Amino acid sequence: MPARSASCGGPDPRGTVAEPAYAGALSFMRRRYTRDLTGADLAVMGVPFDLAVSDRSGARLGPRAVRAASAHIAWQAPWPWPADPFETLSVVDCGDCFFDPGYPAEVPGAIAQAARDVLAQDVGLLCLGGDHFITLPLLRAHAERHGPLALVQFDAHSDTWKDAPGRIDHGTVIWHAVREGLVIPARSVQVGIRTHNPDPLGFHVIDAREIHRSTPEAVAAQVRRIIGDNRTYLTFDIDALDPSCAPGTGTPVIGGLSTWQAQEILRGLAGIDLVGMDVVEVAPAYDMSEITALAAATLANDLICLYAATRG
Repeated sequence: MPARSASCGGPDPRGTVAEPAYAGALSFMRRRYTRDLTGADLAVMGVPFDLAVSDRSGARLGPRAVRAASAHIAWQAPWPWPADPFETLSVVDCGDCFFDPGYPAEVPGAIAQAARDVLAQDVGLLCLGGDHFITLPLLRAHAERHGPLALVQFDAHSDTWKDAPGRIDHGTVIWHAVREGLVIPARSVQVGIRTHNPDPLGFHVIDAREIHRSTPEAVAAQVRRIIGDNRTYLTFDIDALDPSCAPGTGTPVIGGLSTWQAQEILRGLAGIDLVGMDVVEVAPAYDMSEITALAAATLANDLICLYAATRG
């Protein structure tokens, strides 16, 4: 068994340690909780913001719920990935982005700056939302560092509805990202869409019906063809999953992906040039038996596996 230092703050931050799921400090995947990113390869940061929702609020509690649920899966290497990412990557939980919700206009800048502070130390970033608006300031920080990005978006909604510049809304985040030149639509793809939008802004769309009529392997191959070798940001809105798999979200839409389909598609993306990622829209007040939080925690851990594969 690896040394217990991986989660207890000792000298070696690597390795997976078996601990009781019902006890202990609830950092993400039992990683060392620290603001000091010295020696870290990847940081996990919560962004507890939900002032931009168009339906049910509560995603501000998402990071806490996902961290707690991750304790159920942190006791061994992730199945069926061929390697434990925590053996090769030093991953830390750097806590939550701080902002004052009493000044909502300042929140996007605070999120972007928190991301910049991590990326400036040559550390990768996985964010736990929060509503889907948080992806916009995160994309700003990543595009500043890497240039315009390919985007892989798992979602029930396209989030490309036209908006006014500067407005904060989780349903227009991709419209703003395109308008600001943060993403490359021709090299970007939206997976699991099952709501109408008259203008996809040049994005490739693999809707839920196509996914159900196809195979995860074929969907992953299509995504890979679209993004090519471009640097890629991946955002996973938990409402991409069917409400039977993820009821704890603000804008559920039936007919979505199963957790198995989502995981298999992600596994098929191993090797893409992944530079940033988030999992958003977990609203635990509407959850049942923590199944949404557990799905989000597991998918977030799969994203860490993808990130490790990029660097392996």
